[in-house]
Amino acid sequence: MEINKEFALRLLKEIVEIPSPTGYTKNVMLHIEKAAGEYGYKVSSNKKGNRIIEIEGEDNSYCIGIPVHVDTLGAMVRSVNTDGTLKITSIGGNMYSTLDGEYCKIHTRSGKTYTGTMLSTSPAVHVYTDAKTKERTEENMMVRIDEVVKDKEDVTKLEIGAGDFISIEPKFTVTPSGYIKSRYLDDKAGTVCALSLMEMFKRTGSKPKHKVKIIVSSYEEVGYGCSSIPDDIDELVGIDMGCIGLDLSCTEQDVSICAKDSSGPYDYDITNKLIELAKKHKLNYAVDIYPMYSSDVSASLKGGNDIKGALIGPGVHASHGMERTHTDGISNTIKLMYAYLTE
Repeated sequence: MEINKEFALRLLKEIVEIPSPTGYTKNVMLHIEKAAGEYGYKVSSNKKGNRIIEIEGEDNSYCIGIPVHVDTLGAMVRSVNTDGTLKITSIGGNMYSTLDGEYCKIHTRSGKTYTGTMLSTSPAVHVYTDAKTKERTEENMMVRIDEVVKDKEDVTKLEIGAGDFISIEPKFTVTPSGYIKSRYLDDKAGTVCALSLMEMFKRTGSKPKHKVKIIVSSYEEVGYGCSSIPDDIDELVGIDMGCIGLDLSCTEQDVSICAKDSSGPYDYDITNKLIELAKKHKLNYAVDIYPMYSSDVSASLKGGNDIKGALIGPGVHASHGMERTHTDGISNTIKLMYAYLTE
């Protein structure tokens, strides 16, 4: 199970740096389609915009789905303020305390892109008495546009208005010690783990035991990414971020195996098999409960699909903030999923 780390890190950087807040994933999906096509895999899509990459197995009568998601947190323009700044509305569960001072982009409906900065509405300590103490909430945040605008009319002339998407600069960095620091490792790190499987199968000339469908989801952060899935899927093993903190045992070097999240327990037998394989291959792993979490597997089960499901992923610190994982966590996740599909 030799991992092509160069492929994984290169692809991760590429997809992290393509803006893709929920509802604005078309560009990153096209990039994933191209990557899968280069390895000769069939790619299809559903009406929602999810992409399905099919990998033939030795026995195609049974199908394992691997849901991942490339939609991220972000924002939309709610309205234009009288001073030419933008009022925002959240996409997903943003932590605004981590967004104060972050660079962003505004993607207009006419196809133009402008840069800006996310700021508190009391952004200067030399002016506002509450600059340090003001709570960072949606109501107290704004976007300052990097254009000469003095009022609402100036902004309107730029064709910026309500409903335009706002993406945050991810600041992707890989350290010499192997840490990967970036926004949106949830779940672009998991997506790269799944896409690395297709690279491994092609490079080694091997096949999974059963047919595999990698489902790249586009609406996970708002709860319904995989609420519908292809009819031939029998089980889902999702790859999403592993949680770190409190009484959880996962680290950034581990593959996390989720036994239960806020949607309930995952399949007993699949979870047991994942644990056995992690032990057998001497992988760094953790079994944890995620207290405030749901996944595309959860969405599929709630959507009424007759499947069984499990969940794994690389450990990610500071989720929905300035996230961090490690190349070891990604490698352990790929190895565990490869073992599950081939043994």
